[in-house]
Amino acid sequence: MYLHVESPDEAGHSGNVDHKIRAIEDFDELVVGSVMKDMQAFGDYRILLLPDHPTPLSMRTHTGDPVPFVLFDSRDKGEDKDVAYDEAITGRDDILVFEEGHKLMDYFIREL
Repeated sequence: MYLHVESPDEAGHSGNVDHKIRAIEDFDELVVGSVMKDMQAFGDYRILLLPDHPTPLSMRTHTGDPVPFVLFDSRDKGEDKDVAYDEAITGRDDILVFEEGHKLMDYFIREL
């Protein structure tokens, strides 16, 4: 399944920080929360979560900066609770980095 939600991007274009925060919080609660809860009925699964591009409030337009992503695998019981999902994660040295987007998708759909 592929799901694209436009509200955080549109809020970035508006330059309104309150709207951007609300869009992200709503996405987290209403979309991600619902998907995570309901996917448990399917047994093993993976979820790849990422924006299609950054839209910084300060620029109010798309940029080519790296985007953070989360790859969740229901079979991985890792204990890495200290990792935040935000733009700052793209500057860490201990993360997966894919210079070409199709390689991220190849990694996501690979057989384990």
